[in-house]
Amino acid sequence: MGSLNLYLLMADNLSFGFSELAKQASLQPKEALLEINRSNKVLYIGVPKETTLQEHRIPLTPSSVQLLVNNGNEVWIETNAGKAAKFSDKEYSESGAKICYERDELFKADIIVKVEPPTAEEINLLAPEKLLISALQHGAKSESYVRSLLQKKINAIGYEYLKDADDIFPIVRSMSEITGITAISIASELLSYNNSGKGEMLGGVAGIPPTEIVIIGAGTVGEYAAKAALGMGATVKVFDHSLARLRRLQSSLGHCVFTSLIHPKILQKAIIIADVVIGCIRSEEGRSPVIVSEELVSQMKESSVILDISIDQGGVFETSEITSHAKPTFVKHGVIHYCVPNITSRVCRTASYALSNVLTPLLLCLSESPSFGDFLFANPQVRNGVYIYRGHLTNKHLGKRLSIYNKDLDLLLAAHA
Repeated sequence: MGSLNLYLLMADNLSFGFSELAKQASLQPKEALLEINRSNKVLYIGVPKETTLQEHRIPLTPSSVQLLVNNGNEVWIETNAGKAAKFSDKEYSESGAKICYERDELFKADIIVKVEPPTAEEINLLAPEKLLISALQHGAKSESYVRSLLQKKINAIGYEYLKDADDIFPIVRSMSEITGITAISIASELLSYNNSGKGEMLGGVAGIPPTEIVIIGAGTVGEYAAKAALGMGATVKVFDHSLARLRRLQSSLGHCVFTSLIHPKILQKAIIIADVVIGCIRSEEGRSPVIVSEELVSQMKESSVILDISIDQGGVFETSEITSHAKPTFVKHGVIHYCVPNITSRVCRTASYALSNVLTPLLLCLSESPSFGDFLFANPQVRNGVYIYRGHLTNKHLGKRLSIYNKDLDLLLAAHA
């Protein structure tokens, strides 16, 4: 009707000016722009100090805290939580965090973000209907431990099971990359005379045969260990049960290296002449397979080095025994063994940045969602990491192993929609 009236007005007065026309047009009804419904919910995020032996990482760095606070959230950091990773309370305070001196107070937060799974003491401090984000460590959890979490009626995400848009486990990938590169750095140290090694440099120099490195496992750890070793000029041989993983590794390296399926005779020949042997084969469930027997270890060169990256699952070498960062090595059959379970804690500051890079966007997205259920509906990749929802176990593998009844997360979400 507005356009018709304007047309009639023009017909009555042909001397109508353009300025008057513009004026009349400005008086016509316009479409209203509706405000997008955004959540103004403030999240209270608590980061306790890690108490697990040898754990020096922290899940949120000061820069990530600043980003979360600038988006309207509150972050509570337990005093000295970042000290081992060289992040001071002052840095966190200047980033907008509240420094907590009482653990009881911190555990009242809406979300508790940790690196390691909560201890029994921390489970007691958890408040009902809150969200816990930490490692799950599926294989190390007992029935009583999981039931104590279920009784708290919380929501829980195991961050090592989080997926991204490319269907990759981003935290596992980042930690594995760091582990692979760090393993070569450790091997280099252990070969030096100052660390009771044979006094060799890891790498190659003109006129001198390069260091021989055998890597058992062609996953992410093996891939990045191979990249680091090749970059230093070493000779690398990679073994795995999977031909597909070996092909993928070759493609990723962009370099022709020796690869082989794990045939006992070929592996034995390679290990006997190796300077460094790295075991990084993982098992989907249970113990990692023992690939190298004690007899074969006894045939290795004097002062050669073994790094058993799979020691947290039992180890790839029959001679492996768990060691610590305080006393990381032991010698058996003249071979130096390094069997520390948590290598990334050795480079805890770098590892903290890697964790924070994944967890910060997740927390920002969560803060913009009306509820945790809505957040899970909108982010299907995150659902893969949820193992407890409103006090119900939703991880079928954990339920099967511990004989605990589990429920389908999608059905639970639909029921509470």
